[in-house]
Amino acid sequence: MALRTIYRSLRTIRSISNPEKQHLNFQNFRRFISSDDQHKVSKGLVLGLYEKEDDKPVKLTTSGEKFDEKVQGTLMHLIKESELTGKIGTGNVFNNVDSEYRSVAVVGLGREGAGFNELEMLDEGLENVRAAAGVGARKLQMQGCIEVYVDSMDYPEQAAEGSGLSIYRYQENKKKNEKTNVPKLELYDSSETNAWTRGIFKADAQNLARKLTDAPSNLMTPTLFAQATVDALCPCGMTVEIRAMDWIQQNHLNSFLYIAKGSCEPPILLEINYCGTAPEDKPVLLVGKGITFNSGGICLRKARQMDQYRGSMAGAAVVVAAIRAAASLSLPINIAAVIPLCENMPSGMSCKPGDVITCLNGQILAIEQTNKAGVVVMADPLVYAQKAYKPRMVIDVGTMGNGVIKGIGSGAAAVFSNSHFIWKQLQKAGSITGDRVWRMPLWKYYKSQVRNSISYDISNTGTGLASSCLAAAVLNEFVPTADWAHLDIRGVGMITREGAIPYLLRNRMTGRPTRTLIQFLYQMACSEQSNKSCSDKSKKS
Repeated sequence: MALRTIYRSLRTIRSISNPEKQHLNFQNFRRFISSDDQHKVSKGLVLGLYEKEDDKPVKLTTSGEKFDEKVQGTLMHLIKESELTGKIGTGNVFNNVDSEYRSVAVVGLGREGAGFNELEMLDEGLENVRAAAGVGARKLQMQGCIEVYVDSMDYPEQAAEGSGLSIYRYQENKKKNEKTNVPKLELYDSSETNAWTRGIFKADAQNLARKLTDAPSNLMTPTLFAQATVDALCPCGMTVEIRAMDWIQQNHLNSFLYIAKGSCEPPILLEINYCGTAPEDKPVLLVGKGITFNSGGICLRKARQMDQYRGSMAGAAVVVAAIRAAASLSLPINIAAVIPLCENMPSGMSCKPGDVITCLNGQILAIEQTNKAGVVVMADPLVYAQKAYKPRMVIDVGTMGNGVIKGIGSGAAAVFSNSHFIWKQLQKAGSITGDRVWRMPLWKYYKSQVRNSISYDISNTGTGLASSCLAAAVLNEFVPTADWAHLDIRGVGMITREGAIPYLLRNRMTGRPTRTLIQFLYQMACSEQSNKSCSDKSKKS
């Protein structure tokens, strides 16, 4: 009987060694399963496998070893027969090994005991778990499993993040019978349900950012984005103020209005408040760039792939998602957010290259190129938000210069900051979440390049090739004294075509770096004395 089980399982295993071709490989794999088998495959299990080292053979996780005992060593026999190496993200799916879990995905975790890699600025142990859980959950999803149980692999929070992110699909505009099944995720063989739940909350938050960013621009106008924000945040007990055109005009947010007037869609300014501690405590201020479609205005972008610029509101989406997670996790911190929402379109009302406007801080800003409207849209909202909330620090998030793509690609979000403390906290957050950040220069050299005209105070483009550095220099003019950081997410927050993370889909919006911002807020919520213990606790979770 045992030999028949092994033989039957060997006939139905398939390699999942290439994460970038998982969907294609799996479609081929499904053809080998009869309709009766597909009906039976309702519950699946993801188990981790540590890499072979020196003379040590591959090794299952503790939960994997228990499962192998349950099936009388069948699973380990199949692993040896398939010559699995335990390399990160590689493995096989075995069918009919167990009567309860008809499909078992065994996925490589890399070397056992992996930890923080200083050269990579990454906790590799945590990231390996996300990759393994994500690859395994996605494979079982594509096989049609309704429920997927995931091995904690010693890090249940990270296993939840990886699996939760990997099974998400934006498929709002597909027919019901053509949608990919999204299975229910459960923690396998572990009592650490609190850590698992935290991971699910974080994955859900990033998936919210992905949903907002991936929506077609006609279904995510400023008005519809505002409604989606209300739907997402108000049930969590937060207040969301929707400021319409009249209010924006009365408060003289001229730079924002000057870009918005080119579109028939009315602009909106969102103000969000989350109170997690004493009301008198100063909040962390988040400002998100919310251009729901950026055609470039009169400086029109190329038609090819212009549709990806529906993601120019990725900064706004990340801010909304991070605040949602802060509320779900009940972080003891006050957060305020200001999000300017508009479209940048060409029309008879559009701003023209060379136009100048007077900003709230009294400086004259020239719009030399209308396709670089991000800093213009953000300028006055930044000034207004600081006066209104008197924050302890300011973090703005947006897709700005193309230069950051050429500099660091999709490997990390760029950080420009006048505060070494904020930078170190963001760096720590990125190393924990696996969604890293990298500091870029905010030097007087770049500030002089945006202030080198005798005709006006500031240019929205400056002179030179370092477009991301120049954009940060412009924004810094509107945050003169506060502790501040600007996250340019142009390379990570929109569509990723190369170097896709195993637990995120290629050629789709990513929702990055939502989890890094959540982790940063978590660290800010901890007192200075207990900050280290908070981070250690997060790693153990």
